[in-house]
Amino acid sequence: RHMAKNNRIFIAFAAEDSNYRDLLVGQAKNAKSTFSFVDMSVKQPWDSQWKTNCRSKIKGCDGLIAIVTSRSINADGQRWEIKCANEEGVPVIGIHAQKSVHGVVPSELTGKKVIDWTWDGIKAFLDSL
Repeated sequence: RHMAKNNRIFIAFAAEDSNYRDLLVGQAKNAKSTFSFVDMSVKQPWDSQWKTNCRSKIKGCDGLIAIVTSRSINADGQRWEIKCANEEGVPVIGIHAQKSVHGVVPSELTGKKVIDWTWDGIKAFLDSL
């Protein structure tokens, strides 16, 4: 069982937190991990077309990682993505981007695991998918 399966992971993050998304994607590559990311940030204006595309992308993923910062509570796009994953039955985990400052966890993550950002924690989530 050396080959882990290639998980398609959707990363939900506040638009201003794209640096954390880049960090997570970079970490995944460096750790010789065997999962892939599907990432659809809100680059387009928010409209029903975007929501439709976004929902079908999330549906096709094995899991969603929500990057939680102080901006998450006001990030409508990120919160909608998490809600979408919940509705589609896609497993969700939240990770705190900063060790020192934990942002308010959006209600969409109620009942989900929200952990400190550690590679072991992320790997445990991926292994559970």
